[in-house]
Amino acid sequence: MARNLHAEITARILAKLEAGVAPWRQSWSSKGTGAMPRNAITGRAYSGANVPLLWIAQQENAYESARWLTFKQALEAGGSVRKGERGSQIIFVSTIEREDEETGKLRRIPFLKAYTVFNVAQCDGLPAGLQPVAVAVNPGQRDELAQEFLASTGAEIRHGEGRAYYRRDLDFINLPAFETFVSSDAYYGTAFHELAHWTGADRRLNRTKGKRFGDQEYTYEELVAELSAAFLSAEFGFDNDDDAASYLACWIKFLKDHETAFVAAASDASKAVTYLRGLALAEPADAEERAAEEVAAPALPVAARTVAAAPIVLLAETAEERARRLNAALGALQGRRRQARAVQDFDMSALPLFGDQSRQIDLFAPRG
Repeated sequence: MARNLHAEITARILAKLEAGVAPWRQSWSSKGTGAMPRNAITGRAYSGANVPLLWIAQQENAYESARWLTFKQALEAGGSVRKGERGSQIIFVSTIEREDEETGKLRRIPFLKAYTVFNVAQCDGLPAGLQPVAVAVNPGQRDELAQEFLASTGAEIRHGEGRAYYRRDLDFINLPAFETFVSSDAYYGTAFHELAHWTGADRRLNRTKGKRFGDQEYTYEELVAELSAAFLSAEFGFDNDDDAASYLACWIKFLKDHETAFVAAASDASKAVTYLRGLALAEPADAEERAAEEVAAPALPVAARTVAAAPIVLLAETAEERARRLNAALGALQGRRRQARAVQDFDMSALPLFGDQSRQIDLFAPRG
């Protein structure tokens, strides 16, 4: 009988949730930047459900490193996995071809397959340098790179109102003032969460939002945003260990009702993060196009944005003033791209992602 990997993964996550632990909520500042699991040889970041699965394995075994590799890769690198070590199973998506009974055409059907990886701490003889030096985060202060990242997305981020939310119909994010958060980690974690919701807009990744707290689509979208924020917090080195007790019961019920939902939500979270990284690494030509669109857009009431952003205020101006302001905005955007490239490797690769919108809706069909 074929393995039900969806059920196995969901059961692993549920075991943690029922023990009172959200495995994606952890303290990263002590580890510094780069806590996202990556392949030790290729440097490629793991994605989707593999991220929390490897976090769980790392935490349960007290591994210091977030770098993993296969048995074969360890041998090819000149090392070996120590005798008696047990690997950690993760997944990838493969496909099979089936003939459609109605059309007679071949269609590709995705399915999950498992494979095993080992932490570098389980190996001997590996070359030095496979574990890069992490960059410490300065707690309690604005983080320049994170500010640049938020600004580079082009999302409209307002500050002032004492609650955090994404207004989908008007396409803006509201955050309380930076100074009102208990820590910079809390501020950036909240910003990343709302930014993930922003990626779900129709003209971006087009995810179903849900209409009210507690309905299935709403819970799914909240899980996507929660995981997206966790992935980004780990990469930047921000603590993400806030109390999640108020959400645990909701997530437990949801995952028990929909055993494929966690894999799909984690996949959509990776899509959201990859989308945001793509904006951060956009080439200057893309920055020019976006800045030109912003100048041409009708005036909107815009409150203060993030400190690193350079908001464009639309006023009556001469053609010369307009050109000068546009050039300045483009220069700032290009500078932000250069800094992001120089300071941090925003990984653009991802394993094949499972769970597009059409499959997401299927998650909520009655179970047979």
